[in-house]
Amino acid sequence: MMPLQSDGYTIINDVFTASEITSILDTINNIDTSGPAFRKTNDLFAIRRFVKEVPDISPLVFNSRLRDIIIQLFGKDYFLVKSIYFDKPEQSNWFVAYHQDLTISVDQKKTCAGFEQWTVKNDQFAVQPPIDLLENIFTIRIHLDDTDENNGALKIIPDSHRKGIYRPETIDWSKEKEVVCKVPRGGIMIMQPLLLHASNRTVNNNKRRVIHLEFSDRQLPGGLQWAEYLALNNFPIRKINI
Repeated sequence: MMPLQSDGYTIINDVFTASEITSILDTINNIDTSGPAFRKTNDLFAIRRFVKEVPDISPLVFNSRLRDIIIQLFGKDYFLVKSIYFDKPEQSNWFVAYHQDLTISVDQKKTCAGFEQWTVKNDQFAVQPPIDLLENIFTIRIHLDDTDENNGALKIIPDSHRKGIYRPETIDWSKEKEVVCKVPRGGIMIMQPLLLHASNRTVNNNKRRVIHLEFSDRQLPGGLQWAEYLALNNFPIRKINI
């Protein structure tokens, strides 16, 4: 069983070259950030619906190596369903407590069996779907900076993704262990949304910029549609070592 299945995450280095990361950051730095999808505070800059809001980013983010990793690990039928860009500035006090990613983004609010806990913000609808749909999703985090425990690297609890809805207040620290996921610039972390994860404040005055991508191979029931959709199934397969 590979780490992604057993532990709920894996880290792959050198998916993007230094020049590719520079091109991604140059594209981000040259966009208009006045729209509602852009969130700017002293502690965090975020772009929701990132691929849609920054269309020039797609060919840079979905380089041949990332596409091959997706196809090799998950098959050709997976497609993008959510994209967010996070920038935790050098002196950010932003931290996130332990949680699971329990919601998906959809195009509208519509009654559908098993879909509950609806929220809406800036015309973005979110809902908690049935757990089997969450278990089918995987997340890729592209790291645009070296990231460790000093600038907000994710802390995770291995194997927690296989325990269903796992409330943070019920964590038994006598049985669970915490792992800090250090990822170098140009590397990626792949994780299951149900994996319990958290991040600390930045203490070393280093930025932590991450592109967060979620993928599924399922269409939604009851007339619901994913808020974002980008098909990846036309990309060629090239065997790589991971």
